Amino acid sequence: MSAATATEPAPAPAPPAAPAAPVVTGIGVAAPNGLGTEAWWAAVLRGESGIRPLTRFDSARYPAKLAGEVPGFDPAEHLPGRLLPQTDQVTRLALTAADEALADADVDPARLPDFAAGVITANSAGGYEFGQRELQALWSKGGQYVSAYQSFAWFYAVNSGQISIKNGMRGPNSVIVSEQAGGIDAVAQARRQIRKGIRLVVTGGMDSSLCPWGWAAHLATGELSTAQDPARAYRPFSADADGHVVGEGGALLVLEDPDAARERGAEPYGTVAGYAATFDPPPGSGGAPRLGAAAAGALREAGLTPADVDVVFADAAGRRDADRDEARAIADLFGEYAVPVTAPKTMTGRLASGGSSLDLAAALLSLRDGVIPPTVHTGPPAGDCPVDLVTGVRRPERLRTALVLARGRGGFNAAMVLRGR
Repeated sequence: MSAATATEPAPAPAPPAAPAAPVVTGIGVAAPNGLGTEAWWAAVLRGESGIRPLTRFDSARYPAKLAGEVPGFDPAEHLPGRLLPQTDQVTRLALTAADEALADADVDPARLPDFAAGVITANSAGGYEFGQRELQALWSKGGQYVSAYQSFAWFYAVNSGQISIKNGMRGPNSVIVSEQAGGIDAVAQARRQIRKGIRLVVTGGMDSSLCPWGWAAHLATGELSTAQDPARAYRPFSADADGHVVGEGGALLVLEDPDAARERGAEPYGTVAGYAATFDPPPGSGGAPRLGAAAAGALREAGLTPADVDVVFADAAGRRDADRDEARAIADLFGEYAVPVTAPKTMTGRLASGGSSLDLAAALLSLRDGVIPPTVHTGPPAGDCPVDLVTGVRRPERLRTALVLARGRGGFNAAMVLRGR
């Protein structure tokens, strides 16, 4: 060996390959404008709203009287009778959506190897109905008091434990609590588990808090619209936006390792290509909102540029200040009026943790069908919201990439990039 050869540096090792993007192979939906994925999606494409006067309890004494309630849901038709006494509305909706998602993916988790499948969901308000029942039992003669600790233990179990027990899923099991951002954050956590070697995770978000105790908490935020007309109660990006409507429901997804899905012949809806989360500075600190940073981070992780994005599913708070902030974040990243923006949640209301996962489902079906669903009940956006808002009529498009945005109360921001198959 020559001296020159002996002193030559060894070639640098090749950088590790990026992990393959997990795929979504199943979707289950419970929403105010449709129970079941295809019923809900058909209603969305018709622009059919599920926002109506509250029926779950007497709202006559409350200033806000509209909500998005899941229609025609009889839990006895979907769940074993043994589960009914130990569950409430959000648990039953989650179990039903999980069953649909697993059937859609054509997979039986109990037939997978031990610990190969898990459940990671999001919930932030679904414990209110359970808490309401506890208070009523406490107030009633002979009622049994249940401690706050026991309530939170139940709150944890309702989100993922019930799903995992019912379906024999003994892998990772956890709950994310970041309000409206939770559905996206849960899918991101599921993606981390897939990258660690788990084959399949049921993930997403579900919420329901349409009870007097939950309603009092919603009213206390000062963010609910008090409009009596369902067509005027939730108008994001509009010059006369005055708040949002609360809804219940959400979507659960089956997220799989791409090789495992391919091995069993699954047909994916698309891939989770990128994700990022940020946190806003404290109110009054003078710091700028950081939703735009989350969107840019998700694109960066996906290896894409703003020019690659075909549609943005907006958080759509329905409050003038929050709408301006989101519109500016989108315009700063893409340019003013440069990318189609939609908010189909105007047909359901804001679903807390269920909202962003339902938007993920809508984005995946948009990629599948080549169509952008409408933002109903709102006209052209206000002048200080320079976004190309899809309103009233759906637009057929060739779609490859969707960006989904979400903001949770308390400063949570999340963004996720989905790619069609």
